[in-house]
Amino acid sequence: MNRTLMVILILSLAILMFGCSKNKEQAVKADGELVYRPAWWGEQTEETYVSTYGQGTNLNENASMNVARSNALSEAAQYVRINVESMLKNYLEEAGISDPQVLGLSSNVLRAVSEAQFSGVITGKIETRKVNEADGQRYKTWVQLRIPTDQINRKLAAEIRNEEALYNEFKASQAFQELDKYLENN
Repeated sequence: MNRTLMVILILSLAILMFGCSKNKEQAVKADGELVYRPAWWGEQTEETYVSTYGQGTNLNENASMNVARSNALSEAAQYVRINVESMLKNYLEEAGISDPQVLGLSSNVLRAVSEAQFSGVITGKIETRKVNEADGQRYKTWVQLRIPTDQINRKLAAEIRNEEALYNEFKASQAFQELDKYLENN
């Protein structure tokens, strides 16, 4: 009996030791200090607006706000370019287009829409803090800008209509019909 108990105890210890061995993967921890961002940073909570974000630091509070706003507008241009690029790619795939002329025209549309100025851009949220940096105290501002989604879609539709060859390819497209229907309802 003692011998059976001893064997069970040894087997249990062996299993426990193998279960707790160093061969298990360890959780990877990121190095460095976490950088502060407001809790609302990066949110895309409204369907009717595209939110973009910017951050700016300066000796002057108003200048930090202007830098943050400029950075958010720069991000907006990048977002619009990526969003419109994706929409055009979907339209081209749906229409089965591989014509170099149409592809070139879609590139012109993409450039025109991404460089467009949008009306109705509003400041969503903004936060400014005084921060201590190596060369002294500065103001750091985080800003959220909101661009009406329909403005982006209207610019895209207008540019497609301006390029006749592209428009002729797209007007039969189901995706373009959906875009037109969306614009009529908004």
